[in-house]
Amino acid sequence: MAEISAKAVVLEWVVGSTADIRARISPVVALIRANVVVPCLRVALYTCLVLSFLLFLEWVHVMFLAAVAKLFRKKPAERYKWEPMANAAAGDLENGGNGKDCFPIVLVQIPIFNEIEVYKMSIGAACRLSWPSDRLVVQVLDDSTDLTIKDMIEKECMRWSSEGINIRYQVREGRVGYKAGALKEGLKRDYVKECEFVAIFDADFQPEPDFLRRSIPFFTYNPEIGLIQARWRFVNANECFLTRMQEMSLDYQFVIEQEGGSSIHAFFSFNGSGGIWRIAAIEEAGGWKDRTTVEDMDLAVRAGLKGWKFLFLGDLDVKSELPSTFKAYRSQQHRWACGPANLFRKMATEIAKNKEVSIWKKLYMIYNFFFIRKLVGTMFTFFFYCVVLPLVSLMPEVDVTKWGAILATFVIATINTLVATPRSTHLAVPWVLFENIMSFHRTKGIFIGLFEAKRANEWVVTEKRGDALKNKPNVESCAPKKPPRFKLFRDRILLQELGIATFLYACGLYGVFYGDDKYYIYLFPQAIFFTVAGFGYYATNVRKS
Repeated sequence: MAEISAKAVVLEWVVGSTADIRARISPVVALIRANVVVPCLRVALYTCLVLSFLLFLEWVHVMFLAAVAKLFRKKPAERYKWEPMANAAAGDLENGGNGKDCFPIVLVQIPIFNEIEVYKMSIGAACRLSWPSDRLVVQVLDDSTDLTIKDMIEKECMRWSSEGINIRYQVREGRVGYKAGALKEGLKRDYVKECEFVAIFDADFQPEPDFLRRSIPFFTYNPEIGLIQARWRFVNANECFLTRMQEMSLDYQFVIEQEGGSSIHAFFSFNGSGGIWRIAAIEEAGGWKDRTTVEDMDLAVRAGLKGWKFLFLGDLDVKSELPSTFKAYRSQQHRWACGPANLFRKMATEIAKNKEVSIWKKLYMIYNFFFIRKLVGTMFTFFFYCVVLPLVSLMPEVDVTKWGAILATFVIATINTLVATPRSTHLAVPWVLFENIMSFHRTKGIFIGLFEAKRANEWVVTEKRGDALKNKPNVESCAPKKPPRFKLFRDRILLQELGIATFLYACGLYGVFYGDDKYYIYLFPQAIFFTVAGFGYYATNVRKS
């Protein structure tokens, strides 16, 4: 005890008492806070407010276009020249005729990579398309690395071939270029030279039999159209909370952004599946390129710069599957955020220098499509709602109309849901909180894409479930062994989400004890959502409606 007391006396003699230390540090902390922290936070806040105003203008713009498209503009069949297939040709379908006078040759491409759960459904749906058999080529592009799965897919193709379907099973050495490489290689086949159009369906997509009959006439009578995009419908939207959130986000993209843009012939991107290209447009744009993980957007931008028009058909549906695990969804969103940012880095100058389209179209691509929607919209959401506003709640020196900013977001989200996904209007608030979580992952992806970091070209095929229950024996025979329970637990824990949740909890608790703005009413729910994400529980099943 004597020794400890002696050390304490010496320490106090050197640095002073605890009260003295606090007296020395407090002015320094106050000085740093007043001259560094608060000014930086003010700059960040004002920057976010400017960006929020730009986002609001863009939202008003797309909502206005969508409203005009719904209320005043004619439907695509009225805006474009369009006629149903001739009766004689329809008779050819029933009687086995060739229908060469009315039916162009269409190629259907189905890229597959070890997707054992869904390959039968996608191949079957393509083979059932209502189109003359000698005017339809189904091309299965199998990049699978599992030899057992490859054998199963090849046998499925042989089965349909025995029923008179012109189906081609194509494999290649390696997986260079991923999906873009497979699509590009598929177009090089000799039998493709006679094809005029190519429909692309990912392995989980199931077009209706009349898909081609309802879309091809737009190409036939309107040679300026290079792409027709159908609307996705989701077979598992009611599976869990995660899939309901995805449905709301994608419905907004289809109903508001793409349908509204298409109504005024504005540019919108190909979604990678559920669409049909005029092969001449692909060739004129330079073909498929694998320089980013969004080969679909890359091709659409280049084709748009060549003057091709795109048409979105909102009443033409194609069934697809949403990721039902949080890991699969995070991986998909990383690719969807990183790819556009990387493409913007590579094409911004090319777009600006292009002389084949008007300055307004170039401005629309650079500002509206890339800068506002793909970059600002994502980064603003995370930094404003998960970083800046929580910090502002700790510092009364920085003032902002917090509730105005938050309430405005929830009101806009409710309007979006009412327009795009009316059945999920009651989920508008959870949707905002969940989108704030995903904005964190998307923001990381954007920075990786902009700086072309190590994961910029990472491609992970989104996990599918499909007909897994029916094919359970086959799936188990081909699947790898189940990892140890500890590894499953470790993979489920997401430390980054839990770290943000802890930060939000701390800011909320500070507001409870020291704040007077009741900002914790927002912070605690957002922290809870991050906590749930941190433990990977968003794929819990809910009652089907």
